[in-house]
Amino acid sequence: MFCPALAMREASILFLRACLVLLILPIYILDFVGLWQPFCKGVFFPFFLDKFSAAYEKKAKGQKQELFRSLPDFKSPSGDLNLLEIGTGCGTNFQFYLPGCKITCTDINPSFQQSLLRNMGKNQHLCYERFLVAAGEDLHQVPSGSMDAVVCTLVLCSVQNASSILKEALRVLRPGGAFYFLEHVAADRSTWQLFWQQVLYPTWKLIFGGCCLTKETWKALEEASFSELHLQHTTVMMPWTPIHPHIIGYAVK
Repeated sequence: MFCPALAMREASILFLRACLVLLILPIYILDFVGLWQPFCKGVFFPFFLDKFSAAYEKKAKGQKQELFRSLPDFKSPSGDLNLLEIGTGCGTNFQFYLPGCKITCTDINPSFQQSLLRNMGKNQHLCYERFLVAAGEDLHQVPSGSMDAVVCTLVLCSVQNASSILKEALRVLRPGGAFYFLEHVAADRSTWQLFWQQVLYPTWKLIFGGCCLTKETWKALEEASFSELHLQHTTVMMPWTPIHPHIIGYAVK
């Protein structure tokens, strides 16, 4: 059945998207000729993420502290905590990990080196095992059942298939290990916030390294083969951005 209100909404979204394309037309042209993505990956996105992370950590610090409070519960029988971080980026999560925690860092983009080394220097209470340039969907260099915890924050928004990452997390976790997550997600369907996420989606994804504003990531977590899922919908108030809605929690293998 034809719904005038829905048709008007869709038309408004398309019109506003077209306006955004005109506003940043040079970037779309650079992307068309194949120049934007190398520049974005190697220069723009690492610079942006370094600045964004500083502001984001101020807003999310309390929630992250609460999230990682349960890490000691997942130490191995020997008392060690072997932790794999998928999409380490600038290393902003290091401050929340336990002293002596043995960390394996992975990221598909090796261009974060300067800010990553800075955060490693600030967090010398940790043991840094190795850094792997690898996508979260393919962590074959990490042995199965070798990790007590896997951490993935603000990563699932920009991957092609979140379910593939969750399968790899389950593979590398030992039985009883935990997968920790904090991700921005799509707003409630009845809100204006979702409307603006839908308007901004194509342009935002182009500029910010494939980040998708309208993902319902909680569905992939609910469908994954974890024995327990502790998930909450929450808000991280980032002014002038469309990424306020979040999910936070951990899942046990």
